[in-house]
Amino acid sequence: MTETENLVLEQLRAIRGRLDRVDEKLGFMDSRLIAVEQHLAALVAMIPASNDRFRVIESRIERIERRLELTDG
Repeated sequence: MTETENLVLEQLRAIRGRLDRVDEKLGFMDSRLIAVEQHLAALVAMIPASNDRFRVIESRIERIERRLELTDG
């Protein structure tokens, strides 16, 4: 092989190594993104239940205020 061919092969090997590292990092980032999406979906799923609990607490407070005659009206 000529010197030029050796240099080209070295560069191609270096590029392949970099691409392998990039591919590995992308796989890792993809896994992390999936985990974030799953956590976000779980949080979004909790919102209706939280809203229901707030409504119950709000109605209880209103009832207590009426009984104690603390309302403004």
